[in-house]
Amino acid sequence: MERQFDEELKILKEKLLEMAGRVEGSITVAIKALTDRKEELAQEVLENEEKINLMDIEIDELCMRLLALRQPMASDLRFITSAMKITSELERIGDQAVNISERTLELLQYPLLKPLIDIPRMATLAQDMVRDSINAFINGDDKLAKDICLRDDEVDSLNDQVFRELLTYMMQDPSTITRAVPLILVGRHLERIADHATNISEDVFYLVKGKTIKHHCEQSGWRTESK
Repeated sequence: MERQFDEELKILKEKLLEMAGRVEGSITVAIKALTDRKEELAQEVLENEEKINLMDIEIDELCMRLLALRQPMASDLRFITSAMKITSELERIGDQAVNISERTLELLQYPLLKPLIDIPRMATLAQDMVRDSINAFINGDDKLAKDICLRDDEVDSLNDQVFRELLTYMMQDPSTITRAVPLILVGRHLERIADHATNISEDVFYLVKGKTIKHHCEQSGWRTESK
């Protein structure tokens, strides 16, 4: 019975990794659609949303079944409950990739406002955070989880920079508003992706340490320790 439970936990890990890979792929395609101005890529992200949603439901049902039938204790219980929360975060990250693609479809109606520099940088940072947060979960790496939490500041800083720059464009020339606002929203969507990755890292910290630290990286002393 115990060996069968281990196999079921392995299947849960594999499904979670598959979902994470699909979500990460959506981010990549969404940003490429934006930077390359490709409508077909944006549509690909929209079409992929249903698959991600179905995987979220499938993993959630698997977790519920394991909780009901196996009645896990201690670390196994934390692993399963953390997996449920993490898949929810991944589903929301997928939603943000869809939002980016929808903004791209709006932007394709107009000429490019400016070369995209900070937004692709934000996307790379956010995508790395998502990938590393899943690796931290699978490997039980609380140190990597801590590092992800700290990286969120850099994404926030870039988002502020993007907002200020685009606000200047709009103030100087109101005709740029229809092109600037969608880009501002793209920055906000990427910031939310980084926030979700941070939430996952906090769940990993709970999984490894058995302590709950939700949305309080500064209060946990992590940033103080890093200086």
